Amino acid sequence: MRTATLGPTERVEALAAMAERELDVLVVGAGVVGAGTALDAATRGLSTGIVEARDWASGTSSRSSKLIHGGLRYLEMLDFALVREALKERGLLLERLAPHLVKPVPFLYPLQHKGWERFYAGSGVALYDAMSLSSGHGRGLPVHRHLSRSHALRVAPCLKKDALVGALQYYDAQMDDARFVTTLVRTAASYGARAASRARVIGFLREGERVVGARVQDVEAGVAYEIRAKQIVNATGVWTDDTQALIGERGQFHVRASKGIHLVVPKDRIHSTTGLILRTEKSVLFVIPWGRHWIVGTTDTEWDLDKAHPAASSADIDYLLEHVNTVLATPLTRDDVQGVYAGLRPLLAGESDATSKLSREHTVAHPVPGLVVVAGGKYTTYRVMAKDAVDEAVHGLDQRVAPCVTEDTPLLGAEGYRALWNARARIAARTGLHVVRVEHLLNRYGSLTEQILDLIAEDPALAEPLPAADDYLRAEIVYAASHEGARHLDDVLTRRTRISIETFDRGTLSARECAELMAPVLGWDDRQIAKEVEHYEKRVEAERESQRQPDDLTADAARLGAPDIVPI
Repeated sequence: MRTATLGPTERVEALAAMAERELDVLVVGAGVVGAGTALDAATRGLSTGIVEARDWASGTSSRSSKLIHGGLRYLEMLDFALVREALKERGLLLERLAPHLVKPVPFLYPLQHKGWERFYAGSGVALYDAMSLSSGHGRGLPVHRHLSRSHALRVAPCLKKDALVGALQYYDAQMDDARFVTTLVRTAASYGARAASRARVIGFLREGERVVGARVQDVEAGVAYEIRAKQIVNATGVWTDDTQALIGERGQFHVRASKGIHLVVPKDRIHSTTGLILRTEKSVLFVIPWGRHWIVGTTDTEWDLDKAHPAASSADIDYLLEHVNTVLATPLTRDDVQGVYAGLRPLLAGESDATSKLSREHTVAHPVPGLVVVAGGKYTTYRVMAKDAVDEAVHGLDQRVAPCVTEDTPLLGAEGYRALWNARARIAARTGLHVVRVEHLLNRYGSLTEQILDLIAEDPALAEPLPAADDYLRAEIVYAASHEGARHLDDVLTRRTRISIETFDRGTLSARECAELMAPVLGWDDRQIAKEVEHYEKRVEAERESQRQPDDLTADAARLGAPDIVPI
């Protein structure tokens, strides 16, 4: 297996190759499910292509709570099968598939009633741990423990003393969702899949009733391609109904969008050594450790406005602050909020009006010959969704196809990660980087860290951190454009790094330096650099303005005030 590079040259070559010869499988949409589907198909020996209208994970898959979890609250709904499946996937990711990207994270659940609540909640968490262990992949996480109030307050001094009578502590896992998807796409490409971002499906090719391909427009160059495939998989998430409409067929199911927003606050605003999980009247609220920050989320409200750029309103932000402040001794204010992001969950439409009650299960359908649709589900179970989608596509292929092997296929960077982690002090001494910097790189790139270090060896100036976002090295910006398919400044500041939500300036102070680092790789002149910076600044201002609006309608209108595509 070769380690694929997703640079500008490889993107053009991928589009040309997909148009040149009929594929076995073409995947539309490069969120976590689409990327997983491409990897599944490629590792079964199928000729595979994947196209994405914008950037990898630019929709739902970069705007989640960044958790890999079994879904503890689904136990209360008696959805044991979903929890068991998710816990198995959590264990696989932690232990085998992506130990460099998926990490354990502790959560504290404050108890507010003596006696019955400890028994009730404790039984649920005990069952959660037991199901994890029974999956055969749950030994990498500590089991839950019961804490007294005084012990809980030592673990989480941020809590009001009267907000709890005791607590439970348990473990789940987390990852950088956008980085995970980028790694999935690169892994699929390493096994032979052709991948192209900024390539939008504008129509399907038909022969009679059968779908035999797709018309794909290169959004950057304006060139259209006809890509033929024996089977197409529609993995477009909240855009599923829109994509289905291109073939003029009613879908067998519908996907509704539920908006969830998250706040990012500095680490020192909440004094705790553990994450928190709190009940609200509608759902649950998480306070999640995130490097030098906390992520607070999420909401769960119906959204039927612009899908590309869901907007967080002032009411959404107030809702989260109000609920988290019910347990915090020192309340959070608007001034504490560094970043805000909003994402849409794709839910299978049901009879209930409450989006929190719509199905988190996934479904796969074959509405017309040649076209498979996969929708719904949870981030954690992406691999199962991908397997089911490819299994369905295989039914339409006139050939014998090997079974799924992704349960035993580590993602790029996983092989050798633990050995490099053990050698991190020696790597630091060899490269002159502080050991903390080496740890940062290993936990973002795994064994691919050596490629970053090669860039630094060629140009030692790339070892310097970005002045206005010093968690990240300048080399990471170059690498995003040269190896990870970043095409625009927004891709780097929002998804390859998290500068857009981890700094009070939302990345505007880093924009020009990052654009100048990307320019030689992408062939930008001074004029294009200025356009990229201007586009990003307008995006940030539109988001800030939307977050000052009272409701969804006005927030959506404000967010749409920024242009969607950077002019070339």
